Amino acid sequence: MAVPRIVVALGGNAIAPRDTGGTADQQTAAMAAAVEPVADLVASGLDVVLTHGNGPQVGNLLLKNELAADVVPAMPLDWCVAQTQATIGFTIVTKLGEALARRGIARPVVAIISRVLVDADDPAFDNPTKPIGRWRPDGTRRLVPSPVPLELLDGEVLAMVMGAGGLVVAAGGGGIPMVRRQGRLVGVEAVIDKDRAACLLATTVAADRLVILTDVRGVAVDMGTPREQWLTMVTPGELRRQKRAGQFPEGSMGPKVDAVVAFVEQSGGSAAIGSLEELGAVVAGDRGTQVVP
Repeated sequence: MAVPRIVVALGGNAIAPRDTGGTADQQTAAMAAAVEPVADLVASGLDVVLTHGNGPQVGNLLLKNELAADVVPAMPLDWCVAQTQATIGFTIVTKLGEALARRGIARPVVAIISRVLVDADDPAFDNPTKPIGRWRPDGTRRLVPSPVPLELLDGEVLAMVMGAGGLVVAAGGGGIPMVRRQGRLVGVEAVIDKDRAACLLATTVAADRLVILTDVRGVAVDMGTPREQWLTMVTPGELRRQKRAGQFPEGSMGPKVDAVVAFVEQSGGSAAIGSLEELGAVVAGDRGTQVVP
């Protein structure tokens, strides 16, 4: 019998909690705590694939670019995504490896630098809408394009590592955005939505389940009003209907809802959105918002 495969997407709160300054020690401690329930999933017999966000880290690199512009060359956005993939990846690999060892599990954990193909003619390049980095003194933030991810370019590497028994961390921060120009792959100034990339990763590895973790307990309608209602079991069609009615803002829950809807419809599997603190129960279907065909 095949081992159930699950893609777990760690939100930014798992790496750089909002109530911390975001030092290396603080982020390392946050990731060490975040991978403990992931190790429990592996110990329970699930085949786990990890992905993660990188918004605060990329924002910090962009700020460093601005502050040091007169001293060292600024790095393009695709380079910043790649740097944060590596930094977060090696930390997760180290801490998850330690957590598995404490459970008596000898399994290699591998972070894959993941490139993602986007369309050079994606309308997002003419209409940057994704805020990134810190707030400026004038109350604005930098807006960058967020094109639709089309293909995980390192899928063959991913399959090789997984086939050899490796536990993989991939598509971090949505992946490094690349386009094809005159037969060559080149990086572009953009950021791919991490939830859309998690859906692409899950379909690429033929996952049975996609779990997106955030800092709230699930998906709610009429959030913050007296009519607030948390959704427990829901279909893609119902989520689509609620979104058309104005629920799930694009700046918060909207991309997560789009990702789980797309995964369930494309794969026939199931998905969930829930809190990192309740990961085990969310995976088991006892907490969070469960999305079923």
